[in-house]
Amino acid sequence: MTSQAHTRPPAVAGAFYQAEPERLAGEITAVLAESRPGLHQAPIRPKALIVPHAGHIYSGPIAARAYALLGPLHAAVRRVVMFGPAHRVAAGGLALPEAEAFATPLGRIPLDEDAMRRAQALPQVCVSRAAHAMEHSLDVQLPFLQEVLDDFTLVPFVVGDASAEEVADVIELLWGGPETLIVISSDLSHYLPYAEAQHKDRATVDQILRLTPLDEFEQACGALPINGMIEVARRQGLMPSLLDLRNSGDTASDRSRVVGYAALAFAEPGEKR
Repeated sequence: MTSQAHTRPPAVAGAFYQAEPERLAGEITAVLAESRPGLHQAPIRPKALIVPHAGHIYSGPIAARAYALLGPLHAAVRRVVMFGPAHRVAAGGLALPEAEAFATPLGRIPLDEDAMRRAQALPQVCVSRAAHAMEHSLDVQLPFLQEVLDDFTLVPFVVGDASAEEVADVIELLWGGPETLIVISSDLSHYLPYAEAQHKDRATVDQILRLTPLDEFEQACGALPINGMIEVARRQGLMPSLLDLRNSGDTASDRSRVVGYAALAFAEPGEKR
């Protein structure tokens, strides 16, 4: 990447999730165990996931419903291509980090530098250390991936000013085969009363399930990467399934002002493990 490549330290350890490795691993193991698909549920082999990115006490149980699907794929998935919205530093297009690895309290995740070089050939892709330094939308996903997968590499994008087609072109460039998982990080509505959030978030999820692009950022902070995934799902013939839909009023906060969370999986129709 560059001569100044480095390991990016944890962005929000101690704030969005536990900073102590044993406590972090224990909490994720517990929430994953509670989220394993039941015997009555049809098996899904996901190619892509949409997962929320709030603090683990708020959205962790919802995200775990998606990550629990990866248990049988722990050795098969060798690369994760991740897209999250920019919250702290504006990014023009899709920003890769100036790094060779990301670290969490659970260890170091190497980046796929060859894939990142290929992505940089696209005009909408740039490199920004600042965009990644404190970005929580990607950081909160990493401990889950470290718990459910064996050795894997990461290709992380912070999505700023980009069209759905530009995001979709990056996803397709790095699509790969069964070894590659796509992760889209997004919360849903923000700070609405509980009942209003339920209604709005159900409508948003229904749009995604119909592969209809989202209209506004009030529906989801990650509307741009979600819309890119919707475009790719259309191109690739994937179908989404809803795994969980709740909000912070269901997990760890009062119901006067809540944030919405959904977990969805994209797979080929009839795909079985």
